[in-house]
Amino acid sequence: MSCNLTKGRNITCRDTVGGIKAIYFAQFDEVASYVTASGELTDFDLGASDDIYKYTLKRGTASCTETITGSSENGTVFYTPSVEIMLHKLTKEDQNQVKLLASNRLVIFLELNEVLTANSHNVLLALGLENGMELNAGTNVTGQNFGDMNGYTWTFDGMERDPMVTVADYTTTPLDNSAFTFQSIVTS
Repeated sequence: MSCNLTKGRNITCRDTVGGIKAIYFAQFDEVASYVTASGELTDFDLGASDDIYKYTLKRGTASCTETITGSSENGTVFYTPSVEIMLHKLTKEDQNQVKLLASNRLVIFLELNEVLTANSHNVLLALGLENGMELNAGTNVTGQNFGDMNGYTWTFDGMERDPMVTVADYTTTPLDNSAFTFQSIVTS
């Protein structure tokens, strides 16, 4: 049977932290291929002419939740990843980008605050590889008081057959894996 358990789990050390450092967007329709093995993304090909877009996030302004939904009656299970980010300051450039983000299906990479102890690199997760993630909720807001939020809160969600995966280790810069093909990471 292919769904036999393969491993147990002990209580781990208290040496982890939460939070997301940066989010990377790739257009889902531009993905030529990808390979996952044992819960890890080992190969990702956007083609040499396509970019990945990086949004650096302030501490405490982003979260990721993946909900597992199963039906005993139907014998099914699926995963719904959801990412929420907050960006400070309303700008005309972001107003234009929100329309583009909302119009596309995306593959999302999350650079977590969590660090892999073996190599001191941040953990990266990949979401929406099979069906893409979509911007389906959010607010663009400025409050009434000086201390109120002025900016964006966007929620991206998806529906996948498999859970989110960890991205294979990189050398010095996130996503610089030798088996990853894309033009560049655009930061502004």
